[in-house]
Amino acid sequence: MQSTTVPAESSSAALIILSAPSGAGKTTLARKVLLALGKLGRQAAFSVSYTTRPPRPGEVDGRDYHFVTEQAFSRMVDEGQMLEHAQVFGACYGTGRQATLNALAQGQTVFLDIDWQGARQVKRSSPQACTAVFILPPSREALRQRLQGRGQDSAAVIETRMNQAVAEMSHYPEFDYVVVNDDLERASEALLQICLGAVPPDCRAEQHRGLLAELLGEKVGPTR
Repeated sequence: MQSTTVPAESSSAALIILSAPSGAGKTTLARKVLLALGKLGRQAAFSVSYTTRPPRPGEVDGRDYHFVTEQAFSRMVDEGQMLEHAQVFGACYGTGRQATLNALAQGQTVFLDIDWQGARQVKRSSPQACTAVFILPPSREALRQRLQGRGQDSAAVIETRMNQAVAEMSHYPEFDYVVVNDDLERASEALLQICLGAVPPDCRAEQHRGLLAELLGEKVGPTR
């Protein structure tokens, strides 16, 4: 993959990486924060990823994802058109390089909805130009209920997604902040503060040690 450095000339430009297990609500959260940034006069955009998976009911090409063939996706990777890319649940996902750089050059705050693999790639190439936030569900049971509430997946698929969620959440130490999406208003306010350069008091992973242990199926030992 071609290494790409994201420019950081403008203090108003910000690349916000958002990662979460499926069902944690990061898309709803991000859209709410985008509206809040707009009201504050901050230009902001949600990067539309490319994917090789078929559209789900209600999804629109160009709005939810850019739906492309595997051949087209591979060609974009080979030509260095992807800022990052990864394979998730048997399909390829990636972020268009030029569109992202153009938005940053215009002083926009850009949200990247990517997994830990993509986050690692972006942070490796431009560690000073982005902020990585991991969105956590309030409990494992809440995550399962959200996945079931979609009504889109079979029980077997939901179980697979639950297992994958644990694997994804284990990468939380690679992120700058964690936001627990237990209450949409509180979570969106925390994410908004991060976007504005503040550090909310409860967005450090060590402050959610018990929750993380429950989500990852670990035992919490005594603190020192």
